[in-house]
Amino acid sequence: MRQLFPHLLVSFLIPNNALAFLAPTSSNNKHTTATKVGFLEAKRKHTSLLRAIQMPPLDSEQEEGIDKDLDVIYKQNLAWKASKEAEDPDYFNKLGGGHHPNYMWIGCSDARVPANEVMGEDAGSVFVVRNVANMVVNTDFNLMSALQYAVTVLKVPHIIVCGHYDCGGVRASMEAKDHVPPLENWLRNIRDVYRLHRVELDAIDDPEERHRRLVELNVIEQCLNIFKTGVVQRTRVESYKDKAHNFPYTTPRIHAAVFNPKTGTMTPLKVDFSEYIDDLHEIYDLYSVEEKVEDKEAAAKAAEFSEHLQIHSVRLVAMWHEYFGDSPTTTTAATATATTKVLSDEPVAIAK
Repeated sequence: MRQLFPHLLVSFLIPNNALAFLAPTSSNNKHTTATKVGFLEAKRKHTSLLRAIQMPPLDSEQEEGIDKDLDVIYKQNLAWKASKEAEDPDYFNKLGGGHHPNYMWIGCSDARVPANEVMGEDAGSVFVVRNVANMVVNTDFNLMSALQYAVTVLKVPHIIVCGHYDCGGVRASMEAKDHVPPLENWLRNIRDVYRLHRVELDAIDDPEERHRRLVELNVIEQCLNIFKTGVVQRTRVESYKDKAHNFPYTTPRIHAAVFNPKTGTMTPLKVDFSEYIDDLHEIYDLYSVEEKVEDKEAAAKAAEFSEHLQIHSVRLVAMWHEYFGDSPTTTTAATATATTKVLSDEPVAIAK
């Protein structure tokens, strides 16, 4: 190969038509002619090398775009289509009418964890992204683009990161072995999760239980990676401030879950994300909610004023009753109204 390298280099850098300048200017220019022949010989040898290492040819079925080994899946598709139309003749009209999923699913590529089926959801309700070990890596443009689209365009209210026990990616990350890039580069992110939780994980003697716990901790860390993204922070702050928001909570909400292939059960992880996030605000926060905080402070002051107002109203009622002897019920209402008008420019707002 070392002997062929000069020929390869010449072949890549100098195409055939570029050798025209080497043509002899006179019949007795033997040196120029020999040089041109040398370049052409290098080109010929490189072409022969490419023929020797080229990809194997396609068989006749592949050349025609037909693979009989896959016939079964197309037949199954037609059977599935017929079953759906039998259940609901308008099924595919609805499915083709728009894309409005309620969930974004970030899961593992493992074939045993199909998102829709695991959740019991039909087509159209789950926006799915899958990779090895359900990772949320900030340099993964595929996932980050899908996350942005899900949050800003589809406006999904729920993002689910679902890992699974017996995860090959997690197991591989626990081995002292080079799995070779790019896979090893990817698994290093899971090794980092182990490093963050090494004290807890090293204290687990049973290797299988340690694997299961790393699966869970990895899901939690990937959820935190979602919280760190600018698009999710911005959307959550906007929904927090928006009084006309369609949901009674800030969106999107992030959920951690684990699927067990041996039992078929999808279980939510009991995790209080605030315990993690409260320590990370100064590092990862990209947006502020100060305006909402000011609103809360104003509401607290209004509540305090309303409380003082009620106390003064009771005192005035007692004094009025002592001097004039009117009915306490009647006087209480009248006095409260009068006092409110005197002490507040916005009695209705305070009363609320």
